[in-house]
Amino acid sequence: MRVLITAGPTYEPLDPVRFIGNHSTGKMGYALAEAFAAEGADVTLISGPTNLPDPSHARIQTQRVETADQMYTAAAAVAPTADVWVFAAAVADYKPRHVAENKIKKDGDTLTLDLVKNIDIAATLGQTKRPEQFSVGFALETNNEEDNARDKLRRKNFDMVVLNSLRDAGAGFRHDTNKVTLLTADGQMSIFELKPKAAVAHDIVAAVLARIPRHA
Repeated sequence: MRVLITAGPTYEPLDPVRFIGNHSTGKMGYALAEAFAAEGADVTLISGPTNLPDPSHARIQTQRVETADQMYTAAAAVAPTADVWVFAAAVADYKPRHVAENKIKKDGDTLTLDLVKNIDIAATLGQTKRPEQFSVGFALETNNEEDNARDKLRRKNFDMVVLNSLRDAGAGFRHDTNKVTLLTADGQMSIFELKPKAAVAHDIVAAVLARIPRHA
């Protein structure tokens, strides 16, 4: 089984020293890579900038990228031959229209940035997904959590969405734990309690494998 996983944030440069990013640590995506590899899968882990070392498991190949465009290019090269896609990265929704060649100097009380939308990696690749491929997305929500997650599941052609809420203590970015709800395209919902991310990864992998015909 071949698995594609995206993890971590993307950094969208403003100038040579500044960027637009987010607080994703990549821990959930890296834990998923380890969990799939432990089940015998060959994993391609496409990681945005993180402080985590490359996983040492022999079945995990790590590719480091920085921007959303770079992550899309890397993922698009792997996706056609992968059996499972897991989009765990927190990709920046927007990027600067123009990147300054030199450091932007402080001038005036305000600074206006002209931003353009980044490519939606999961949605774009979802348009090419074959019936035998299984796609998993993540939804980090702050309100109307289930409705927003189910909408994302439909729009991006996911088979499963992993929902977590920033309103749950110990879940989301910058934590070693997570609390997730799994929503599937066939209408099922599974709720898990707060656990270490490694344990959450095993729960997600077990749920995926149970829905893949040769593992059912």
